Amino acid sequence: MADLFVSAFVTLFVVIDPIGCAPIYAGMARGAPEAQFREMAIRAIVISTGVLAFFALLGERLLSALHIELDAFRIAGGIMLFVIALEMVFEKRTERRERRVEQLQATPEVEDVSVFPMAMPMIAGPGSIATVMLLMGRAEGLGSTFVVLGALGAVLLVTALALLLARPLMRLLGSRAEAVISRMLGVLLGALAAQYVIDGVRAALHL
Repeated sequence: MADLFVSAFVTLFVVIDPIGCAPIYAGMARGAPEAQFREMAIRAIVISTGVLAFFALLGERLLSALHIELDAFRIAGGIMLFVIALEMVFEKRTERRERRVEQLQATPEVEDVSVFPMAMPMIAGPGSIATVMLLMGRAEGLGSTFVVLGALGAVLLVTALALLLARPLMRLLGSRAEAVISRMLGVLLGALAAQYVIDGVRAALHL
């Protein structure tokens, strides 16, 4: 159980990337009063938790309704996560997020960023949705299911703290440290993504 929790926590931590979300949120919420800053952070976490919990609990039924086998989803999800890993290593993901921040700042009428883009797609995006469904697919029994959900809750708690402390964190870490951490996590995610594809291929071919 401990191994499953660590594996699920690390995978979700890398995909959701709380450290990478913090500077993005700090940039988008620049100029917001402290009370509104905290309120938007909490709302983003609540909404993304609901979205991810929905796919964690009902995602496999959704795949069944669409006649998609879990092994096929493992392969597709692994490929998707590998693309995200490449973007993290080469900083493409950060650049795309920064462009989104600039677009939002260019339209002052957009004030509340909690739903879009923080909750979706930055926290509960395609990568994190695919990951939580893959992890739930590997869980065997009720105990394992609760372990995966516990890991998801722990990562979202860390993400909430990162958002709430985004301003002081950015002053402490700086952009260079965030870039190094993001690249390291990208390499780790690439290896995890490759493992998902290998597992999916093995299961599909009954190897």
